[in-house]
Amino acid sequence: MTDETRPSEGRTPSDYPEPQGRPDFLPADDSPDQAGRLPEPPASFGTSWGDPSGRPSPGVPPYGGPASGAPTFTSPSFGSPSSYESPSHGQEGSGPSFGSPSYETGSSFGSPSYATGPSYGSSPSYGSSPSYGSGPSYGAGPDNGTRTYESPLFGGPSPSGPTGGSTPPPPPPPPRQALPLGAGWAPPPPGADAAPSGGRRGPSTTLLVSTAVAIALVASLLGSVGTYLLTKPSDGNDPGYSLGPLPTGAATNREPGSVAGVAARVLPSVVSIEAGTTTEGATGSGFLIKNGYVVTNNHVVALAAKGGEIRIMFNNRKTTPAKIVGRDPGSDLAVIKPEDTFGTPEITLGNSDQVVVGDPVIAIGSPLGLTGTVTTGIVSSLNRPVIAGDETGAGTEEPAYISAIQTDAAINPGNSGGPLVNGKGEVVGVNSAIATLGRSVNSQSGSIGLGFAIPVNQTRRVAEELITTGKAKRPRIGIVLDKDYKGQGVKIASSPSGGRQPVDANGPADKAGLKAGDVILEMDGLALQDGNELIALIRSKAPGAKITIKYQRAGQERTATLTVVADDEPTPTPS
Repeated sequence: MTDETRPSEGRTPSDYPEPQGRPDFLPADDSPDQAGRLPEPPASFGTSWGDPSGRPSPGVPPYGGPASGAPTFTSPSFGSPSSYESPSHGQEGSGPSFGSPSYETGSSFGSPSYATGPSYGSSPSYGSSPSYGSGPSYGAGPDNGTRTYESPLFGGPSPSGPTGGSTPPPPPPPPRQALPLGAGWAPPPPGADAAPSGGRRGPSTTLLVSTAVAIALVASLLGSVGTYLLTKPSDGNDPGYSLGPLPTGAATNREPGSVAGVAARVLPSVVSIEAGTTTEGATGSGFLIKNGYVVTNNHVVALAAKGGEIRIMFNNRKTTPAKIVGRDPGSDLAVIKPEDTFGTPEITLGNSDQVVVGDPVIAIGSPLGLTGTVTTGIVSSLNRPVIAGDETGAGTEEPAYISAIQTDAAINPGNSGGPLVNGKGEVVGVNSAIATLGRSVNSQSGSIGLGFAIPVNQTRRVAEELITTGKAKRPRIGIVLDKDYKGQGVKIASSPSGGRQPVDANGPADKAGLKAGDVILEMDGLALQDGNELIALIRSKAPGAKITIKYQRAGQERTATLTVVADDEPTPTPS
């Protein structure tokens, strides 16, 4: 026993106050093969006897001789004969004493000291509560592993000094193949083939970092979902929603040659027209020319000629009344004069003889009363024969024969009289008719991409004549056509019709050598399909213009040149 009292080191009295009896050790597999060798401990205690935790008893020399300054106890065991039966083979007195501590009555430490017999290695430690400490030790020398207890163990009375009381009962042996139970017990001993470990290894740094990243990602996702759910409007509206600011810059500036540039220059010169009587009316379009005159179609203002009135609205929404200057049913053109033009600029007239198929064009007008409408397309064809009005002659006015410019720019009712302009903003035609699936050019149906305009060169001549004389001259070549002919080209009548001869005497055709029954095949190199086409082509010429025709007589083809003349009085067909 040492010269000072050791602290309890966290040990507490046994949970079992009653004596537990001596330990029950399993027999060894075979006898010691040499003197002094002790039997191996059971497998449940590891490879050798001792503290399973591997810790030596503090303050006590491990597994060796007597501690420095500690007395050696030679008294007999607690209530047991000095000669103890060996647990190895049951031979008396042949081995050391197992777990029989000696008691020193004269100790001055106030607590009994229990010495042990020889140690078989490291004695297993059974935790701190109940604590068996490091002893009794089963060492090789007498009194190895001696420990001092400040309080009696296993429920026995505590000696009080040299004259101490009764002898305490022997300590309980460790349970057979004991495992750690409860707080304070040591961990289980390692297996026979387990490698010694310096302690429990924690998770690797890589695993910790990966786990942290995964947790962060999951937390971020959950946070985003939570934020969305918390801020999501319940009624589907988003009060904070915005598409950002509007683009800046000169967004309204366009190239002069673009459709927008052309439209910006032409639109101020285009007007909307309303004409009619108290019982019926018509709408259309027109455009302002030199000296404040407005050009439009005859069929737009025809009702006003019967006692009605005309009202014009300009692009700036200002309106004024107007009157008819002159009109020509045979060309479907008319000129009117508004009372005020409000400073409206005049439009520029182009040259329709320079128009070719495929040229881009723009139609401007008031279709269905929608003023200032702009549509685009191309020139689809030239010299299309179009008849506007009553071609049967039963009406009060003769039909109009037009050698028209065909376009696919959208033209609808209300576009009539408006300008068809080229890429320079120059007028090349006057929108006058549209084709429908019923093949009626004056039907009030929508556009199907077949619009027709009067060439501006014809418009220029007719407008000048209407402004200067109030009526237009009628071009003619002095022949009467056979309407029943169904063959190639156009046939001159073979006999008088309506009191007129097939060829006028001293007329352009008579002077060129044409006779009754001749078939006109071409005019200015254009093969003729029917009589309407020939009439439309002659109407498009100015008086005094020369034309070349190819005709057939008695199976022989011949050519002739004719000079177009003017007839002061309008007639249903050229003669």
